[in-house]
Amino acid sequence: MKENFNTYIDHIEPDFWRELCVKEGKLRHYERGEEFAKVGEVARQIGYIKSGTLKYVAFSSDGTEHVIGLEFDEEFVSDFPFSLSGVKARVSIIAVTPCDIYCFPVQENRVKILGSQHLLRVMSEIIINFAN
Repeated sequence: MKENFNTYIDHIEPDFWRELCVKEGKLRHYERGEEFAKVGEVARQIGYIKSGTLKYVAFSSDGTEHVIGLEFDEEFVSDFPFSLSGVKARVSIIAVTPCDIYCFPVQENRVKILGSQHLLRVMSEIIINFAN
C-alpha cells in the first residue's frame, strides 16, 4: 500500500533528510490524534517516523475531514515544501496511531539550506518537480 502514497519522496533525497532528522533531531512521542502540523500555521519541524502512522488532512468549508495522504514508519513527514518557505500549512498532519518521530526544526533547516549550494540546488529541483 505504501507505493500508492507519498510519490514526492522520489524527488527529495530521502537519505539526506532521514540522516538529518535522526542524527540532529530530537525523538518526540505523539499520541493518537495529536497534530504534527496544523492547517493555517507554518509547520515548525520536519521529521522521520521511527514508528507509527500519520494522516494528512484537508477540511472542507463545513469542517468535514478529508484524508489526502498517509505517512508510515520509516518515512519522512513534513508540510513539504511549504514549511521550508515559511508558508502556512493547507493541511493538518495528525497521528493516527501513537508515533515516535525524530523532529528537526524548520528554522535550523533553512540555515543549512542557505549555507549549502548543494541543498539550494536540491530544493530548487524539488520546487520545480512539485510545480509539474
